[in-house]
Amino acid sequence: MKLPFILFLLFIANILNGQKIDCNACPSQNKLSESQGQVSVKPNQANSFDRMLSSTEMKKDLKLFHKIRISANSGIYRYVSKKEIDRQYKSAFAKIKKPATTLSFYKILLQLSDIEGSNHNYTEPPKEILDSLNFQKAFFPYPLKYIEGKIIFNSVNKEIPLGSRILRINGVNDTALMQSFYKYMPSDGYNISYKQSGSVNNSFGIRYLLEYGLKDSFVITYMAPGLSSQQSVILKSVFLQERLKNLQERHSAKVDSVIDNRVQEKYSFQLLTPETAKLNFRIFTMAASTKDPAFKVYCDFIDSIFSVLNEKGIKNLIIDIRGNPGGLDPTYEQPMMYLTDSSFKENTLAYTIFDNIPHQEYFWGPATEYKADAKAKLEYENLINSYFTKFEKGRNLQNPLKNLSYNPKKPAFTGNAYLLIDENVGSAASHLASLFKAYARNGKIIGEETSGGYYGHNGHFPVVYELPNSKIKTKFSVVYVVQDAPLKPDQPLGRGVIPDYKVTNSFDDFMNNIDAQMEFVLKLINLKKH
Repeated sequence: MKLPFILFLLFIANILNGQKIDCNACPSQNKLSESQGQVSVKPNQANSFDRMLSSTEMKKDLKLFHKIRISANSGIYRYVSKKEIDRQYKSAFAKIKKPATTLSFYKILLQLSDIEGSNHNYTEPPKEILDSLNFQKAFFPYPLKYIEGKIIFNSVNKEIPLGSRILRINGVNDTALMQSFYKYMPSDGYNISYKQSGSVNNSFGIRYLLEYGLKDSFVITYMAPGLSSQQSVILKSVFLQERLKNLQERHSAKVDSVIDNRVQEKYSFQLLTPETAKLNFRIFTMAASTKDPAFKVYCDFIDSIFSVLNEKGIKNLIIDIRGNPGGLDPTYEQPMMYLTDSSFKENTLAYTIFDNIPHQEYFWGPATEYKADAKAKLEYENLINSYFTKFEKGRNLQNPLKNLSYNPKKPAFTGNAYLLIDENVGSAASHLASLFKAYARNGKIIGEETSGGYYGHNGHFPVVYELPNSKIKTKFSVVYVVQDAPLKPDQPLGRGVIPDYKVTNSFDDFMNNIDAQMEFVLKLINLKKH
């Protein structure tokens, strides 16, 4: 769904932080300040912003949090029944009968947000807490990697051997550690692949501090590769700058960087062999709208690529969207038109559940970074209302004129198309994966289940609310979207896009820095030759 340029900029900020609070694979952070200052751990100072909330304050904020989601979030009951949601809120109220810290309350709200099952949900504590934590000498020093359900040490140094399995950190076992971070990584429906890898790859920066507090050191119990005996070591906490330096020097950086949208171009093309080409999409933010001059540049690029494929008689096209968090339409639809014989739409149904944005006094704007003024809020509300124009029976239906049809384009690619996906593919990128699975001619999907849904999602227009007592902000997208995705026998309801070939990196792949999914698709192509 197209947004004005100023809202596009805000949207980009949300993409970069809305799904992630910390990203081990991506040293640069957008939302959370990767500050340059250095201070020693001073618990009283660091915790001064994590103020105590009274039971009354928390109850008022929790009631408002619930009211906001009921009145504005069209997807609140999409995957979880009202009865279960009510039970979860009853349990939450039972936990706030006594005063508690802001972060303790934040984690209760985080859990409530996560159970809704939306990749676009995001809740964050007050900025002062985040800024304070980023200045502390309290960070876990080294990168870790999720491999085959285990926490694997991802650094070459003298303290812990590369590839060691981390069994416990400060007495908490690996399974409990990973599960404690699931709530920070909401995904569409019942998908857990994104939570599993993210619980290691994206959780040992500031998320660890949020979940477990400030630590002077970390007692690590590990098992070195090839050994059955457990060993222990104490690692000293470090400043954020040292952690980032270690992340940049991690063992897996060479392979990770291939699909990192902060390292690679947003879109690119490679001719691998005279018969095989590769089209890469790292993030769908190459244009703000069809009126953006960058959109024509992008479309000309796509058109030229498919002309080259036709002229050269390319038989195999690999489309790599791994790690792509999403972006805006109509960018992701453009390549799809060359890959299908069918017309398709962005959705078959889309609606909000309000006529005007509810609870205006607590409405912050479309992004957490900037508080919108009254004029900007009104413009944003008018924009939403221009898309959703028919309110009846509790649903504000999308204007049909805003739901365009996309038709097959020539020269059509009639060779073998292979789509590479992983668990970090969400939003617009997973929507492309859904369309590919639904309509691509001669298409096969390789990799891991996407975090974004196959049949639908809640998306498009984000709203942010700030709770008055705790100053916690919560964000969700207000549009209930049923995607143009026909029923598939291998595609369960409430799941991400399921690949035709599930391929994950093994321990040996990790140790040898092998891109297992790329290797697999090249072997698949080679087998078809013979």
